[in-house]
Amino acid sequence: MAHWGEHYEIKIPEKSRPGRRVSKPIYATELGAMYCGLAEKVLKSQPLKCLHGQAQLVFTSPPFPLNTKKRYGNLQGKQYIKWFASFAPLLKKFLAPNGSIVIEIGNAWEPGRPVMSTTVLQAFLRFLEKGGLHLCQEFVWYNSARLPSPIEWVNKERIRVKDAFTRIWWMSPTDRPKADNRRILREYSPSMKRLIETGKYNAGLRPAQYYIGEESFKTDNNGAIPPNVGDVDGVPSIDRIVTPKDFAEATNLLKAANTGSRDAYREFCVDRGATIHPARMPKSLVEFFLKFLTDKGDLILDPFGGSNTTGAIAEDMGRRWASVEAEWAYAAHSIGRFDPERIVEVDSDLSIVEVERKDEVALDDDQATAASSSSADMPLFTS
Repeated sequence: MAHWGEHYEIKIPEKSRPGRRVSKPIYATELGAMYCGLAEKVLKSQPLKCLHGQAQLVFTSPPFPLNTKKRYGNLQGKQYIKWFASFAPLLKKFLAPNGSIVIEIGNAWEPGRPVMSTTVLQAFLRFLEKGGLHLCQEFVWYNSARLPSPIEWVNKERIRVKDAFTRIWWMSPTDRPKADNRRILREYSPSMKRLIETGKYNAGLRPAQYYIGEESFKTDNNGAIPPNVGDVDGVPSIDRIVTPKDFAEATNLLKAANTGSRDAYREFCVDRGATIHPARMPKSLVEFFLKFLTDKGDLILDPFGGSNTTGAIAEDMGRRWASVEAEWAYAAHSIGRFDPERIVEVDSDLSIVEVERKDEVALDDDQATAASSSSADMPLFTS
């Protein structure tokens, strides 16, 4: 695998040139392309219209309706609800007949008040209505490393607890979109492994009126079916039903802290003095839904691509992809997530060159000629 800075270097201008076409990708691989521009404009451009009816999954995290303005932009209240819902019919056009839309979005609070806003819920419901979509299932993503917020009510007045989760809504125009939970099975808990091994458990009627048969839990299905929410590994149980180590037994909560300090994208940005995207999608979250809802070769669309985690994971998993990001710096520097030798096209504003290896020895005339003749095999780095 080639690495930026070791094998290839890239020059990225701070801003895109005036008049740059949003329908032209910033960079592309054999499997996908990254576009820069407002999603509502790029999605209506001809190159993207050609993808109508092909996307097996639209997976994205749009800007949140935050009270504090962020660099990546966000609306509030009724404006946000109207803007968010306007994407439903637009994104639906891209879906395959059995495709899915999965959207992750955080919570909002009323300005100046210790009261949660219902803007996100209203926006989701309006989105479902305008798109004629079905809510297949709601998931919860717990961020174990999220800082205490809102600061005023949690840290200062101490009248609220930390807001540490976001909602993920899985939607589809059909009741039965393509999905297979056998591809996302989790390792059995120690107690379940013992149960399967011994075949001993208490059968019969449970307090919730479920009947557990004598053979119900004796089959080894190679893993547990993950729930859409659960308790958390390492977090004390509030009802004190705990393990011998005084911690709640781990289940399969969608848990991703997103704090990797050695992340290749982060290092790429730091090395070039670029701003790191503040709301990066955890890789494990993308992998979960791509495994669950798509197959190799399927098309994945992310209309709010940010640092393009979705595109990079799709690339690694052999899925086709298309991503859109409004801000040039974020879109351009997301190229750092990709092996430079996979890049087949770049915008004319970008310049990629091969770095001379320090350990290379001088070539004689015959070797130089041979090396030159093989340059046709190099990836295309110019538009």
